[in-house]
Amino acid sequence: MDQDGDRLDSEAPVLDPKRLDEITGRYGAPPLAIEVLGLRKTYRGSKKTPPKEALKGIDLAVPRGSIFGLLGPNGAGKSTLINILAGLVIKTAGTARIWGFDIDVHPRRARRSIGVVPQELNLDAFFTPRETLDIQAGLYGVPKRERRTDEILAAVGLADQADAYARTLSGGMRRRLLVAKALIHQPPVVVLDEPTAGVDVELRRSLWGYMRRLNRQGVTVVLTTHYLEEAEAMCDRIAIIDRGEVVACDDKASLIRRLDEKELTVVVAEPLARLPPELARLGARLEGGHRLVLRYRPSRARVGEMLDAVRAAGLTITDLATAEADLEELFLRLTGRGAAGAARLPPTS
Repeated sequence: MDQDGDRLDSEAPVLDPKRLDEITGRYGAPPLAIEVLGLRKTYRGSKKTPPKEALKGIDLAVPRGSIFGLLGPNGAGKSTLINILAGLVIKTAGTARIWGFDIDVHPRRARRSIGVVPQELNLDAFFTPRETLDIQAGLYGVPKRERRTDEILAAVGLADQADAYARTLSGGMRRRLLVAKALIHQPPVVVLDEPTAGVDVELRRSLWGYMRRLNRQGVTVVLTTHYLEEAEAMCDRIAIIDRGEVVACDDKASLIRRLDEKELTVVVAEPLARLPPELARLGARLEGGHRLVLRYRPSRARVGEMLDAVRAAGLTITDLATAEADLEELFLRLTGRGAAGAARLPPTS
């Protein structure tokens, strides 16, 4: 188990301890691992379909050394953004830099600085994990003496399957092999596109622990996910993309604070058939015969005042609890998919 309580397959270093020092010594250490400015992508239409604008001037800054979450519903533009960074999709306009390298000016250095774990299982069924990693290392020009194939396979829990054909691996093992492929050239930035989609809980937790360990070694991790609890548990900074635009970007705690909403639950001794008028005016609701629930804005209301109102109604408080807003509530409000349907908050940096 690691310090976060996640099961790990190996405690061996994932990244050569000298690798980031080498990169920093040769190219420097930019404050931003990824910088995107005014990025646009419009897919060409056909006779039957109009052009589709997938990205509408995206601005994004990913700090070096962070675990950065990229959230958004299906069709929001997340995969298009990642594919542009990986060199798989040509942008329409704007600039993008990876570890300080412009993807147009220094495409090879930019691609050498990033490893992408795709959502799809794009593996050759007739290669073994060892062969797959050796081919990938060759594509990135990693000399044989510098390859750490066996160490990386051990780190992702595939040492025993190193010489088995990929077609014989389970779905979870194939997912691990994709992670290993992204790491074989030891990039300072790793992007994971929906890495835990369709995997079981044990593998998901194992991958979480693995990514934390990778981040502790200095690697910047960018995670796209549909699982809001995953982003809340893993990420220290989050951007939310919807319909090709960034609707919010801030550290996790600040984003949640922007909701400015909490919930107070008060348990009273007296059974209630209906709300007292003074509590109804506060917007309280009655759950069962003894539980009062009040939603309030911490910037405008105080818990003490609400408790005074409960006592003034002649009720005896036996228990109480407060609950913070969570990332799911924020996501629903910013994308306009929640019941509240609140207006979008402006993106911040």
